[in-house]
Amino acid sequence: VNDPFMDLHYMVYQLKYDSVHMRYKGTIAAKVDGDKEYLIVDGKQIMVFHAKDPASIPWKEAGADYICESTGVFTEKEKAELHIKGGAKKVIISAPPKDAVPIYVMGVNHKEYKTTDTVVSNASCTTNCLAPLAKVIHEKFGIVEGLMTTVHAMTATQLTVDGPSRGGKDWRGGRGASQNIIPA
Repeated sequence: VNDPFMDLHYMVYQLKYDSVHMRYKGTIAAKVDGDKEYLIVDGKQIMVFHAKDPASIPWKEAGADYICESTGVFTEKEKAELHIKGGAKKVIISAPPKDAVPIYVMGVNHKEYKTTDTVVSNASCTTNCLAPLAKVIHEKFGIVEGLMTTVHAMTATQLTVDGPSRGGKDWRGGRGASQNIIPA
């Protein structure tokens, strides 16, 4: 696990107590051994890093071959490949890529995956919800044209009360999330 901004003990707290999923029923603990940190979940030790630069994360030492890049920052192949410099073998971006990174959706085109791909994208959450259903309908009946609407729950980046939006550019993003429908 790599989180440049979260303290190990706060990670334990966040995993143990969740407002939606409630208290974790297993065991969660923190372990510090010299300069190494571990998150211990149900007896399994997981190395924890706090690096901002993916190339500096010792993934090989951690035994992590496949990295799920979920920061939303490294969505281009060149940037995501920094994890490989740190010792990873493959990187899966959990968002739509900003360049020509191959996109695979389970049940839709996952069989097209090439083992030579070192960086791939698993598309967006919306795509993963819509694409498998659209594929089945298209194969059975044919789709000529379509329109979809995404209804999203509140997200962590939305304000709970009115205030300035991030960067001041998205005025709607500054509205209180529970009182407004805010396009994602």
